[in-house]
Amino acid sequence: MSNFKLILAAALAAAGLQASAQNPIIRDQFSADPTARVFNGKLYLFPSHDIPPASAADYPRKDWFCMEDYHVFSSENLTDWTDHGVILNQKQVPWGNPTGYSMWAPDCIEKDGKYYFFFPNGTKEGRGFGIGIATADKPEGPYTPMEKNIEGINGIDPGLLQASDGNTYLFWGAGRCAKLKPSLTEIADDTPTETMKWGDREFQMTGVNCLKGLPSRQAEGPFPFEYNGNYYLTYPYVRENTEVIGYAMAKNPMGPYEYKGIILEEWPDCWTIHQSVVNYKGQWYLFYHHNNYSPNFDKSRAVCVDSLFFNADGTIRPVKPTLRGVGINNATQKIQIDRYSEIGGSAKIEYLYANDADTTKRFEGWKTIFGSNGNVRYNRVDFGAGKFKKAYIQYRSTTGGSVTITDGTGKPIADGSLPQSAEFKTATIALKAKPKGVIDLKITGKDIEIDWIYFK
Repeated sequence: MSNFKLILAAALAAAGLQASAQNPIIRDQFSADPTARVFNGKLYLFPSHDIPPASAADYPRKDWFCMEDYHVFSSENLTDWTDHGVILNQKQVPWGNPTGYSMWAPDCIEKDGKYYFFFPNGTKEGRGFGIGIATADKPEGPYTPMEKNIEGINGIDPGLLQASDGNTYLFWGAGRCAKLKPSLTEIADDTPTETMKWGDREFQMTGVNCLKGLPSRQAEGPFPFEYNGNYYLTYPYVRENTEVIGYAMAKNPMGPYEYKGIILEEWPDCWTIHQSVVNYKGQWYLFYHHNNYSPNFDKSRAVCVDSLFFNADGTIRPVKPTLRGVGINNATQKIQIDRYSEIGGSAKIEYLYANDADTTKRFEGWKTIFGSNGNVRYNRVDFGAGKFKKAYIQYRSTTGGSVTITDGTGKPIADGSLPQSAEFKTATIALKAKPKGVIDLKITGKDIEIDWIYFK
């Protein structure tokens, strides 16, 4: 099967998957380059939107990133995500190329009750990229793009820092930075320029190069933030063959920055990575993307989130990406146990296709294969007041198998034998106990494949 047919199939299949507390968190569309911001006590997510290049008849590159619009999502618990729909399309941008499909990583900030959405786009005339602004009265829009892009800025991936010194700084491209005027729509008059050389050609680059002297091979996507008297500049760069997320620290917004290390290691099967860091309700989080829903084409990506922690000296601990994610799963919602917290025995995860004998069929997610003695642990499931009576299990077993569900301490919740079934079907098992509150689950299976479980 070609990559492009797989992408189209995945896009259709993903429509049945919910946004949830598991990684990836956005499941009805491809999403990448996530910028997370907190507005009015709620977390808003501003990602780019990958679409299958084969679906854009006027886009010539069928092997490349293809992005025509932006959505915004919101959540109050990092579990239930609301898609507020398209907030900006490439055809709405007066200065942009209406068929460029190059609406890459965006950002959004609030000032004086107005929301400023910064986004890159190919320019309508000439070559290269500009960074524009769309404004709204609410974080979910509607947004109105300004007539012109920011003068003097040529690049992609805007990242904004509203610093404690009272100024707002714009970072873009490979770590360049400029202070914005109070209007936020222009760079400061004293913004420096730097003469650069490319072969025999000389040209002027606007702003300060905040990554100068730091590891920055093919660097892009700068995201700055401030914490506990320090300024942090996070950015993807190629250490070996694919991107990592590195970071540097400074005492001033425009540096000089000192390199401190890696936040997220390479993904061997996804060339790009892009990040934002945010504090929500007292916990820091790292948002990033991976091609989880497009295993054979890394230009169609999906947003993930994991917790981030600091050391006592202000440095950042490396983040280990998880399948489980960060939110609490309601027991009444389908629990995709392939997004496990831990896995053991003979259990393994494989892609779930509509017809496993023909992998050209649509991609629908994953399944857990338990073998003779497999088990998975799935943390943080909310059973509320404990009135549940039954477990529902979507399973398949060519010989007949069994499943046992316990809580994190080993206390039995349910167990049963399940008959042979060549196709996936839903079985019901009565509970032996009624768990309460937020607990961890351990699912042990024998000779069985499981897609999901939930309780009722």
